[in-house]
Formats: sequence, structure tokens, C-alpha cells
Amino acid sequence: MPLFWKPYKSDVTSLIEGLASRRPTLKAEQRQGRALLWDKPVDREAQANNSEARVPQKPYVYQTNR
Repeated sequence: MPLFWKPYKSDVTSLIEGLASRRPTLKAEQRQGRALLWDKPVDREAQANNSEARVPQKPYVYQTNR
């Protein structure tokens, strides 16, 4: 290993680290955004009803019934 060897850091990693250092609340904002869209309680009963009510699709949707 050379004397002046530095570990490689990609441009994207540098960008993310710089953004995180400029905005210390970034992680909390990301968690709030995730909770807004993704972290929802799952209604198992409604999910079971939806799967039972599913109608099988024809192999070719635009085919007429002749």
C-alpha cells in the first residue's frame, strides 16, 4: 500500500455526506416522509376480502367471447 493512499470515496457518497452535514435534520425528515407514504398499518381483513373478490383475468384481455 502506498504511503499516501486514501480510501476511495465516490462522488455520490461525498454528495450525501455533504448534504447530511449541512442539514442535520435530514434523517428525521426522511423518516417522516417514509411514514407518510409507506409505514401504514395493514388491515388483514380488508386484504383477505380483496384477494377473495379478485376475478381471474383472461390470457388475452381484448379477445371477444365468440
